[in-house]
Amino acid sequence: HPRHGGAHRCRLLAPSRQREGRSVNHGTPRSSFTTRRKIEFADTDMEGIVHFSRFMIYMETAEHELLRSLGAEVHMQLEGHDIGWPRVEANCQYLSPARLADVLDIHVRVARKGHRSMTYAFTFTCDDRIVARGRLSSVCCTMSASDGLAAIPIPAFIADRLCEPPEIA
Repeated sequence: HPRHGGAHRCRLLAPSRQREGRSVNHGTPRSSFTTRRKIEFADTDMEGIVHFSRFMIYMETAEHELLRSLGAEVHMQLEGHDIGWPRVEANCQYLSPARLADVLDIHVRVARKGHRSMTYAFTFTCDDRIVARGRLSSVCCTMSASDGLAAIPIPAFIADRLCEPPEIA
């Protein structure tokens, strides 16, 4: 169990329910999430290829969508405190170009779930072609103008809905 030092792994991906036009997970913890993004002109360089920096935005946006699917936000109020997820690490490996008007499938996987932090692994595909792979690590923090950032345990309503994927034997 995560609160006792062990990783919390899950076996099933829970079905989601629709509420107010978005999918909200209310069942078994999930280890992955997938979203799509159509490449727009503003995403590309002069050759019509996605600029490398946009993948960081795509990862952040996919993380936000994952949290929203759980009924949370990347910046929210909880018990009178501002809660956020500042980044402590981000990287991306570019494998194949994505171009204007391509549709990317962005697969987010929980790579590591800590007591106060999350690491997500991202795989970007276009059709069956892998375009890029990335990782993003964030720490759950209270945010205060007077006290700054302070790491806190991941709130239970989020922690209980996310898990690392099961290990493949």
